[in-house]
Amino acid sequence: MRNAELLSLGLIEIAQKIRTGEVTSLEVTEAMLSALDKEGRALNATARVHAEAAREEAARCDAERRRGILRGALHGVPLAHKDMFHHAGRPSEMGSLIFKNYVPQVTATVIERLSAAGSIDVGRLNMVEFALGVTGHNDHTGHPKNAWNPERVTGGSTSGGATAVAARLTFATLGSDTGGSIRTPSSLCGVVGIKPTYGRVSRANAMPLSFSLDHVGPIARSAADCALMLELIAGFDPKDGTTSRRPVERYRQRIGQPIKGLRVTLATEEGFEGPLDDDVRNGFAEAGRVLAEIGLEATKRPLPPMEPLNALRRLISVVEVASLHETLVRTRPHDYNVTTTSRMLPGFAAPASAYLRALSARAGQLRAYCDAVFADADIIALPTIPQRPPTIAETSTGGDARYVQASNELAALIGAFNYLGLPALSTPMGFDRDGMPMGLQLVGRPFAEAQLLAVAEAFESATGFAVRRPAWLERGGMPARA
Repeated sequence: MRNAELLSLGLIEIAQKIRTGEVTSLEVTEAMLSALDKEGRALNATARVHAEAAREEAARCDAERRRGILRGALHGVPLAHKDMFHHAGRPSEMGSLIFKNYVPQVTATVIERLSAAGSIDVGRLNMVEFALGVTGHNDHTGHPKNAWNPERVTGGSTSGGATAVAARLTFATLGSDTGGSIRTPSSLCGVVGIKPTYGRVSRANAMPLSFSLDHVGPIARSAADCALMLELIAGFDPKDGTTSRRPVERYRQRIGQPIKGLRVTLATEEGFEGPLDDDVRNGFAEAGRVLAEIGLEATKRPLPPMEPLNALRRLISVVEVASLHETLVRTRPHDYNVTTTSRMLPGFAAPASAYLRALSARAGQLRAYCDAVFADADIIALPTIPQRPPTIAETSTGGDARYVQASNELAALIGAFNYLGLPALSTPMGFDRDGMPMGLQLVGRPFAEAQLLAVAEAFESATGFAVRRPAWLERGGMPARA
């Protein structure tokens, strides 16, 4: 098979082909290394690769397979991840200048778990500096470009990861989500990403941003591939005291199972923080029709107001980020992106009493929200992003005010679920007038990831949106340059 054909396969498909010997791990790894070097550089998605180490590991996996040894579900499958998941002995720069050439001596639990399942860690993908940004911009590394249109933002902060998955540079990737950093780029890049319930996946030895809000989860090309990734990384970890001891569901087994009769609330706009773009509104109306058509009992009603929950999330986030970066901001302020420090600075001025009130209100807010929303619904559905994606140029000019405005618009329907810690997933919902992807967000009760993934898979099967690819991939060329 040609490189492009290998990389166009889904995660589950390529794992099966390697497992049966139809293709070798080394063939697939070479294809990915080539794509990350060529298309990945063109999209500014690639931070760095560890080519020789990846080749050596792939050769070992192939030798083991020939002896009948399989490490796990991802035996020999190469993957690249966001540049914040530490791998001992390899650089981890976190999109920053401050940590350029930083080499950790520890490995993130999620990387260890994927490695135990047989995956090969081939390298790192670009991200927003310290994961603190929604557009995807990074003045240090250069802004990653959206695989669907290089003039448009990718969304952030898992910017390189989402565009790499969309461009078929990696089969899946690990991301983080503190205020939408998995779901925003997944929506704008036309891929699937899930923010699990708070505590479902370990954050140990991954770069922290906001201890109370950080979530780790996968981005892939389908709900089924996300289900596989989540099943492998989820579960209790003694190195992360927030992780739950609740047993991990077999998410893959739920894919394709009946969803008929599940109740879904189709959120109306009254509770949203800001209006919907007409294309998004029309796309969501059609998505609601499809959800009903595939067997869900759909009801339209408003959600509790987003704005107060978004405000509580922002307060907690800026205070915890400021605390984490206090020494570096004071000693090396000019080594930060201006947009990064501008988002941190309010945290230094926020009263401790306000921060503590926001934290202490969290459990009560979650209980009240679930009582109001899930009393007569199993899932809520709403657009992931209320607006069409802005261009990189328009969000890079107009100063900090325009950047903040764009960030707030992109995150308007997302951050509340970080504050509440609820599982939330984005799956492709269609395309706007410019051919750019739009995302459908599905939100469930705590630990209802399996349900969300099952519904997303049924929606994907009914619409075909998740298998659509950027035009340059269909032509077999290279991504256009902005």
